Amino acid sequence: MKTKITLLLLALSASCFAQTIALQQFATGLSAPVEIVHAGDARLFIVQQGGAIRIANPDGTLKPNNFLTLTTATISTGGERGLLGLAFHPEYATNGYFYVNYTRTGDGATVVARYSVDPNNPDIALTTGLPLITIAQPFTNHNGGTLRFGPDGYLYIGMGDGGSGGDPGNRAQNINENLGKMLRIDVNTVSGILNYGIPPDNPFANADGNDEIWAVGLRNPWKFSFDSGNGDLWVADVGQNAVEEINHVSGNPAGLNYGWKCYEGNNTYTAGCAQPNVTYTFPVATYPHSGGAPCYSITGGYVYRGTQYPNMLGKYYFADYCINRIGMVNTTTNAITYSSNFPNISGYTSFGQDLGGELYVAAADQGRIYRIVDSSLGVNEFDKMAFSISPNPASAEFFVKMTNGQYPATVSVVDITGKTLLSQSLDSETNAISTGLFQSGVYVVNVKDNNGAVSSSKLVLTK
Repeated sequence: MKTKITLLLLALSASCFAQTIALQQFATGLSAPVEIVHAGDARLFIVQQGGAIRIANPDGTLKPNNFLTLTTATISTGGERGLLGLAFHPEYATNGYFYVNYTRTGDGATVVARYSVDPNNPDIALTTGLPLITIAQPFTNHNGGTLRFGPDGYLYIGMGDGGSGGDPGNRAQNINENLGKMLRIDVNTVSGILNYGIPPDNPFANADGNDEIWAVGLRNPWKFSFDSGNGDLWVADVGQNAVEEINHVSGNPAGLNYGWKCYEGNNTYTAGCAQPNVTYTFPVATYPHSGGAPCYSITGGYVYRGTQYPNMLGKYYFADYCINRIGMVNTTTNAITYSSNFPNISGYTSFGQDLGGELYVAAADQGRIYRIVDSSLGVNEFDKMAFSISPNPASAEFFVKMTNGQYPATVSVVDITGKTLLSQSLDSETNAISTGLFQSGVYVVNVKDNNGAVSSSKLVLTK
């Protein structure tokens, strides 16, 4: 049943971001959601830890049938185990392949498997999958679970260090172990007896060390993502006793060492562990275990690249499973700003993006998905002022036509990094905007009228 939309306002520090974010209730009636993914269309696919994948329509209603159901004959659930990750093949529209990450019944090993959509029903998957890679787990926790296809087309797999506490087997620094690593495989080829291929530029391909390894030194990467604007990699790694950390690397170079268990955040964790001939990649942002929270466990998110909320553009959003607030990283300064505490909502387990780049967050304790919005733009103002741009795509110029707005108004053009490239006044219903000096690409056009109402739209430029 369709749920009533509610807005919950979160005041942010004006010294860092002149905005107020809100959460719109989007979907309810879920059980322990741990992942939100789109498949190149308007639907959102929601992974439930117990083994089901549900589909949410654009209005937040759920399809009556599961997209996929993995039972206890296949997966082991409970604690940190279960169905943990989902990624759709970049060519899903033509090949119907998607990939899941789960812990296997019996021994709790991590399995990444390929499944296919029913060719006769886009809302149902076939029930038989092909396991690609299996990784033994010595303990029940720190399973990682995130799957993402990178800009290079390869599948990345975030693996925790195997569990317990303090990485007792020193697995994260061991290049002969796939635990505590970022793995990278080619799902479009096979290599010998493997059901996948090894990218030739993986750092340990045809050398000492496991071929699948792309980066080492992770404790429990609970959600990583690639910035859709520039391809940068963001990794949130859950801390041990003192620090939660956020890693950001440009270009995603091979062979990075994120430091665990030599380091926790920027601090030494194991004396004598760090080696003088190793370069360690330290987090760009951290926050300490202090303030009286019952626990700390970071949940990574995304850099916002949507078009609805210009103030959010280019900021990295994250949360904490144990703390009912949302954090933002200024990607220029790496400063963190937090929302006010969020009453009656807890258990943030995942963020998600829809096809347009708008952000969602899962609250597992309530079984709900919320959409993140910027209420400083005046959520109700969108009904009062609107505009259209044509042609779109455009080349040398485009025209802005404003309706229901009060003149004078201002139009601005912003690139995907959040930089304002043009700002000019509007004094008539239809206005010509020159783009002759702009490069081909995707931009955001913002219009603000004399009453302060703001609306935004995506513009594609082709040269």
